[in-house]
Formats: sequence, structure tokens, C-alpha cells
Amino acid sequence: MAKQFDRSAEDLGNIVGLEHVNLLVPDQGLATLFYVSGLGLTRDPYLMTSVDNMWINVGRSQLHLPTGRAQKLRGRTALVIPDHELLVKRLENVTKALGDTKFAFSEHPDRVEATCPWGNQFVVYEPSGRFAGMKLGMPYVEFDVPAGAARGIADFYSEVMGTIASVTDGAAHVLVGHGQELVFRETDGTIADYDGHHIQVYVANFSRPHRQLVERKILTEESNQYQYRFNDIVDPTSGEKLFEIEHEIRSITHPLYARPLVNRNPRQTNRNYVQGRDGWVPELEDADLGDIRREMRQKRYEEATGRPLAAD
Repeated sequence: MAKQFDRSAEDLGNIVGLEHVNLLVPDQGLATLFYVSGLGLTRDPYLMTSVDNMWINVGRSQLHLPTGRAQKLRGRTALVIPDHELLVKRLENVTKALGDTKFAFSEHPDRVEATCPWGNQFVVYEPSGRFAGMKLGMPYVEFDVPAGAARGIADFYSEVMGTIASVTDGAAHVLVGHGQELVFRETDGTIADYDGHHIQVYVANFSRPHRQLVERKILTEESNQYQYRFNDIVDPTSGEKLFEIEHEIRSITHPLYARPLVNRNPRQTNRNYVQGRDGWVPELEDADLGDIRREMRQKRYEEATGRPLAAD
């Protein structure tokens, strides 16, 4: 008999991709320091190239940063970025320039936690362990929600959005693409007022969730042929509002679906430049990493002792 497989393990549900998180920022220069120079991510070179908005590419996902009064996501955004040693070095390099802001970072055995100049929290993992399938990207966005809300939130996404959702350890986990999820974690703490930030996802069955939202009178915008929006997550049985976060819902026929995103190789500098390695290519990571780490160890040793590090 042929080998039996758990085919359900490959199911994604109706939401097929978490494309972006949108946060207003008051200063594009400070945003560049944090997201590009610090985190090592890439400003999209083709769209939103003026001074009033910036799209930051993270693998196949993005952060959209229009200019405006600062917005703060009520939770945290997870990123996968290779090599935490280099990441920490980049964050150290921008610390002085961001000294009068809410910027901060800390290094932990399995992650780096970083706070943007306006207080948004990011949890950065390396592409290993449960994130081994993602080399650069946005594996989850986690929201703090009121105690007792997780079950109803999971039911909302299952019944209204038609995707896969479950509740584990006081949190609703909603699949929103390959290796991506929304997490709604219950807390007894105070939850800040909603300030208008939003997320954007692509869905395969575009019309069914639309009908569900219209029937429940929670659709907020008929954007165009390929997009609509809603804010309120409600209990699908009682109609009780459980949480608010604007969702920008796009069809997979949207012109921007699966648009190739440019991601740079942040290891490239004018001092260690290698032709042909400007673009981020996962296969080059291991080949580049050994030499770069040796150079960093040597520099730190020389700064601390005043003498060169002996050859390996």
C-alpha cells in the first residue's frame, strides 16, 4: 500500500496571504533609520517612492508607513530575518540617532525584540525551528484581546472568512497563508484604544465573506472591484463585538497579488562589496556568513584588547 499522508496538514483555508501591516509614522527619516538601517529591510524601489509614504519589503510581505500621527499596533509583529549577530550590530549602529525616541532592543537566545521610534513592538526570529520554512518574512501578527474573546474570534474567522482557526493556551490562531497566522492573545491588562492602523490579506473566495459581512452590517468600505474593508470582529452567534482592527480584503485577482518584491542583501556595503550579491538570495547566506562573522569577531577583539585576534 502506498504511504499515507496527512493531507489536512497542507490546508490553508480561504485566506491565502498576509501581505502588509499599515502604520502611520510622523517622520520618514526616523522610519528609514529603524526599518532599513536597523532591521536591514528594503524600501520598495518602485512604488511609494516620495517623502509621504514608504513601503518596506519583508520577503513576500510589507510594512506600509504613510506619514501621519503615529499609530501603534495593539500587540506585536513577528519578522524572520537571518543572522541575529548582524541584526544586533545594525541596531547598535542606529541607537544614538534614535536616542530621543521610544526605540529600544534586546537580545534573547531565540529572538531579538525591537521597538520602533513610536513604540511598535517587533519580535525577530532567525529562519530555524518552527520558522525554518521562511527565510525572510512576516510569520505572524499578534494582538492583545480581552479575556474570553479568543473562542469567538476563532469562530468568526472560521465562519465568516472561511479560513482555519483554533484556540490554544488562551489565544486564537488564524491561518492567513503559508507559514503565516494572526494570533489574538487574551490578556487581563488594559487594551489601548484603536487608532486606525490596519492589516491586509488576500482571499481565494472573495464573494462569500463579503456576503457575510454585509449580512452582519459590519462592512465599512466598498473600495473597488478587487477590494473591500471591515473593522469589527464579532461573535458569529451573538453578534457581540470582540475586537477592532481594520482588514483590507483583496481578491487574488487584484493587480498587486503576488507582485515580486525586491529584497536587498543587507550584508553588502561599500567596504565589503561583492558583485552580483546586491539582491537577497537565501542560497548565499551560508557562503557569506563565515567570513563576515570572523571579521566581526576580529574587530570586537581588537577593540577590547588592542591586539589582533589569532587566526582560527
